[in-house]
This record gives sequence, C-alpha cells and structure tokens, in this order.
Amino acid sequence: MRPDTPAENVVDHTAEAARLERTAGLYPEDAEALLLRAAAHLELSGDRPAATALYDRLLTATDTLENPSLIRALKASNLWEYDHEAEARAIIEGIRLAAPRDPAPWVIVAEALESHDELEAAEETFTEGARRLLAAEDATDPAPATHPLLYGRHRVRRMRGLPHDTWDTLADTLHTSPVSLDELHDPKRIWSLGSDNPADLEAEISRLRAELGAYREALSRPFPVAILHWPAPELSELLSAYPTLSTEYPSHGEHLTTIESSLRELAASGTDNLGIVTGTVPSYEAFAASEGASPGDATLLPQYATTLAARGRAVAWPPERGVGCWCESGETYSGCHGAAQ
Repeated sequence: MRPDTPAENVVDHTAEAARLERTAGLYPEDAEALLLRAAAHLELSGDRPAATALYDRLLTATDTLENPSLIRALKASNLWEYDHEAEARAIIEGIRLAAPRDPAPWVIVAEALESHDELEAAEETFTEGARRLLAAEDATDPAPATHPLLYGRHRVRRMRGLPHDTWDTLADTLHTSPVSLDELHDPKRIWSLGSDNPADLEAEISRLRAELGAYREALSRPFPVAILHWPAPELSELLSAYPTLSTEYPSHGEHLTTIESSLRELAASGTDNLGIVTGTVPSYEAFAASEGASPGDATLLPQYATTLAARGRAVAWPPERGVGCWCESGETYSGCHGAAQ
C-alpha cells in the first residue's frame, strides 16, 4: 500500500496527500483507495498522526468499506512507528481474531512485528494467515495474492535459522526471480541493509540489480492502457439513458468480444501493461459532468476509461492462471474468453 518513490523522483508527500484528499471528495466511490494512498504519503512525510487521523476517518464508515481489516492493519503498523505500541498490539490481536480472508492484513501486521524484531510472533502470524487462506487452495498452486504470506514466512524463518519445511519449499517454487529466496533472505544480507559500511550497501545493490530493471520500467507507467468494460446491467441502463451509444455497443456479447479482440491486438503489436476498467452509469455521468460534456457523446468513453485507470481501477489483462474471467461470468479466464488463446 505504500507508494513507490524512486530515489531520483523528489515527491512532496504532504502536497500529494492533500491532492488525493481533494480527489476523494470528487469521487466518493473511490474514496477508500484514494484516502489510503493519501495516508501512505503522510506516513512518508513523517506526519504519522495525520495518517492515523485518515485511517480513523475511513474506519468511521465501516458500512461502506471494502476492506476494513486492511485499514486497521495499516493503522496498527503506523501507530507502532510513533510509539503507540500498546494500541498497535491491540489492533493486531483483533485482526488475528477476526481472521480476514484477504492476505494483505496478515502480511502487514506480520511485517510490523518483524520490523520490531519480534521474529517468532511474525512467523506465527504469517503461518496463521497461510493456514487459514491456503487450507482450501491447491497446495501446489496457491492464488498469487497469497504468495507474500509464503515469502514473508520464508524470510522470518530464514532469519531465525530454521530448516526449510513444505511451505518454504513451495515459496521457493513460486518465486521466479533470478535471485533465489534463500539469497534474498540471507540474514547477513538483511542485516547489512542497516549497515554504515558502503561496501555492504554496494554488495546489496549488486544483488538486486537483476530485479530493478523490470521494476523501474513498471514504475515509469503509472497506469495501464485500459479498455472499458460494461457489465450487462450497466450497459442496459447506459443504452436506455443514452441510445446514441447503441452504435458503439450493438449488444453486450459483441461488446465483450470487442474487448478481448482489442486487447489481443494491442498485445500482438507490442503494447504491454494492458488492463480492463469496469464502468458504472453513475460514475460515467459524474465524469461527463466534470468534463462539461454529454454522456451520450461516444468520444468521451476512452477518456472515461483512462480516468478510471489513473484512479487505480484497472485490472491487469490477461488474468493470471486460475483467476476468474474479467467478464464476470464466474468461469476462469482460461475456460472463458481466454479459451481461444
């Protein structure tokens, strides 16, 4: 959840947080994601009490939150960093008791424990999260979202000098970087990160250089090239309200086919970082109003898609193996629109 900030890019985190808060006021349907990013910038600026205030602001709206456990985990991690350890521990315990089905809260609280040298508690938290979320998974092919649980668990166990177990071996198998997990999680390497010896830091730079190229390339593009997707009920409502768009969308089936074919053509032409954004009629109407344009103007649709992508609403295409199809059919992508690939 922390914004990525390459060293060469100087970011005014306070100003960026203020900008995101203003944007959240304009797009209340995206307020949760935008305010979380704002809080992250406030943490980076050093204003941790202001970040906590934003987390609390979000948590007062529990009925509309997509992921309250994630917000509580971020709040706990932030609190511990400015000497509110007791409150942070209480929140962490509450998260463990709530047993969220999202891996992110487990990872955040486990890393908070790890960063304060509580390696045994961190391992227990990573393990508990993995046990709860991987129980119903294919033991050899867990969902990508759960991989950080296994990687974090591998890291703290390596730091504790424990021998590999089945899950550590699985983490090694899932990790595809040229630098192995055992090397990345070498205790000497991790401890050297806090060293004042330039030679230690140079060695670390050399180890990570193999991974930095792709990472920096990804950062150079803040959002993907995105294609707009309308679920069937939304498209029906859209065309009922704005029949001039029927030439753009003759039918929902053709709309879905066009999305897939357009993305494949872009991929074949060498365009990467592709994604899909899902539109809603109220959101589209609000966007049209902000542009001073009519929602019936088809030329507004690509701009709307780009705006949704810039606000972090894009889902990467093609979906990863075993993930549901982007069309929301309930089938996996490989058994639906990806079947012809």
